Amino acid sequence: MTQQSLAAAVRSLMPRAKAELAELVSFQSVADPRQFPVEECEKAARWVADAFAAEGLTGIRLLDTPDGTQSVYAELPGPAGAPTVLLYSHYDVQPPLDEAGWHSPAFELTERDGRWYGRGAADCKGNILMHLTALRALRQVDGGFPVGLKVIVEGSEEQGTGGLEQYAHAHPELLTADVVVIGDTGNFAPGLPTVTATLRGITEAAVTVTTLAGNLHSGAFGGAAPDALQSLIKVLASLHDEHGDVAVDGLRSDQVWPGVAYPEEQFRADAKVLEGTALTGTGTVADRLWARPAVTVLGIDAPPVIGATSSVHSTARARVSLRIPPGMELGTAQEALEAHLLAAVPLGAHAEVERLGGGSPFSADTTGPAYEAMGAAMQDAFGTPMVASGEGGSIPLCNTLHTLYPTAEIILIGVEDPTTQIHAVNESVDPSELERMALTEALFLRNYAALKAGSPS
Repeated sequence: MTQQSLAAAVRSLMPRAKAELAELVSFQSVADPRQFPVEECEKAARWVADAFAAEGLTGIRLLDTPDGTQSVYAELPGPAGAPTVLLYSHYDVQPPLDEAGWHSPAFELTERDGRWYGRGAADCKGNILMHLTALRALRQVDGGFPVGLKVIVEGSEEQGTGGLEQYAHAHPELLTADVVVIGDTGNFAPGLPTVTATLRGITEAAVTVTTLAGNLHSGAFGGAAPDALQSLIKVLASLHDEHGDVAVDGLRSDQVWPGVAYPEEQFRADAKVLEGTALTGTGTVADRLWARPAVTVLGIDAPPVIGATSSVHSTARARVSLRIPPGMELGTAQEALEAHLLAAVPLGAHAEVERLGGGSPFSADTTGPAYEAMGAAMQDAFGTPMVASGEGGSIPLCNTLHTLYPTAEIILIGVEDPTTQIHAVNESVDPSELERMALTEALFLRNYAALKAGSPS
């Protein structure tokens, strides 16, 4: 069957994709029971399981992972001698954050200016629909699938609790495949087909500074009593130098990104940087995003402005994230961050640092046959050559899969682009990107099966 037939099939399936994405977005599947009911994740998991079962996949299971969440597993053997492809995504989402900042309800898919808005529309429920639409198009045009399939849809990726990684280590036979397609990234720019070649790793830490047995009146004691909140602010300010580069001893901030460039004006537009505001750090934008470490203060435990009292604070706490580029060891980075935080505490104040988990950076080998097949698929679907970019975010499962299956090729693609605003308010997906990426994946499965069939055994 021709590429045109497959493209037409994908196009005909887009109304269904929109309707089903609306169903999936409606589940408030934040994998944090402190914020949202567990039942919301359970409903999303069951929806995903039923959707893949309806496409003929078998062995449907809800895997109880060690972190208390569920991942969806499905499989279908391929034709004799065909390779096996594992498709990955996740159904859990970030919390909506400032719900008042959304222009439409966070958990209600809303079309506006040609985009579909809703929490998870891109990250990562849109990628689940990418997988489903690709498989549906192949069934519609070819009558089946040219490869063996495995599907794993995680339930706690956004929480970083490592449940699926632990499960995979305990059941190493489950996810074996020739190729893993990670549907959790996206294109460098709308209309520019992209594979993500590198991921930064991540570690987080909570630092607590204590100076007094209890809060004190700022009039009676302020000026002499050591303020824990001020001390914490000094600690956090020490994490960057005057240029905004990471200033943690032992962590280099001079690496160079060798691949596709990220023009500063494009980044400013993508990130919606306010006019007149300088960017953080030195080097090119690509250097800073994909080749160097980044430190972000995620939150501070401190009284809000409204309701604050005139007090010298006895204790203050912050959560700090460190992104780690390829070539940097996770353990070394964790030790460096912890040592820096403790050493930066002024006035001899008491301090504690708690490590909050982490994952190593990842770098893909892009020279194998699966990348050749993906390049051809992207060229046909988008009409322009595939590029490889980095990704500042982290997907710790990639390293787990690489460790367990060192010969498997791992390809990172998806429906996201810099304008989707994942993890922020008003997250959205461009339906044309979803359509072209679903076609890309369908073409890839065809291409890869044909390429492997023609390879010498």
